[in-house]
Amino acid sequence: MDDGSTKHQRTNREICKNYTYIELPENVGRAKIRNLFLKHAKNEYLLFLDCDSLLIDSNFLSNYLDTLKNKPSIVCGGRIYPDKCPSNNQRLSWKYGKFRESKPAHLRKLSSNKSFMTNNFLIHRELLDEVKFDERLTQYGHEDTLFGFELSKRNIPITHIENAVLNGEIETNEIFLSKTEKAIQNLVKIEEYTKNDTEFIQDNKLLRSYQKIKNIKILIQFLFTIVKPSIRLLLVNGIVNLQLFNFYKLGTFLETKKAADFSTALSI
Repeated sequence: MDDGSTKHQRTNREICKNYTYIELPENVGRAKIRNLFLKHAKNEYLLFLDCDSLLIDSNFLSNYLDTLKNKPSIVCGGRIYPDKCPSNNQRLSWKYGKFRESKPAHLRKLSSNKSFMTNNFLIHRELLDEVKFDERLTQYGHEDTLFGFELSKRNIPITHIENAVLNGEIETNEIFLSKTEKAIQNLVKIEEYTKNDTEFIQDNKLLRSYQKIKNIKILIQFLFTIVKPSIRLLLVNGIVNLQLFNFYKLGTFLETKKAADFSTALSI
């Protein structure tokens, strides 16, 4: 299924001519396009892989098939990043991915639903039909966070196995920062959708951090306004400290939430 990326449609048509291939006239978002597969897939399980995922295990499919003997509802295989950073211009995405996202199955199992990622997972069609990804989220970010939380509320555990794919397309620092900012916009929306659910807040590191500094948020926001250009310049130029990146995300969350609250107040 092509999400309206006209740049690749000619290539996709040739590659997929012997398969079921659907072109969407526009990009409908990461949540809706995943739900749309239910209309076209015929089998019991659906396997989702991001298009930049590289298979590194010749037993990749059989590893998933082996798990089906236990009839799981949903299985995550995980992701890893290259051992070396491709370039300084990709250091932020690479470092964040390698040290925050690349986790073996035994660590992902410790918080199975919080560790859910959409880049590499297998799901029973009945479960996807029941829960679905929230289509109100039309841009990048945190649709997997919300989906994992919805499964948790239904007491549906996520099975984690060692079946990682390699992230084959490390984004530039600028693109990764832009996507992070969009993801934070989504997180503010999700907080509203869940009506500030305390369990959801406790499940998310950024929201927990916000709760801790809530009483001094004006001071933090003022400080962030002063240092934001300098921090962004450092990150864009590949001078990456993940704690500094955490502060950048917190400051961006404060800005985004303030703008959203102001917009809501105007509409009342």
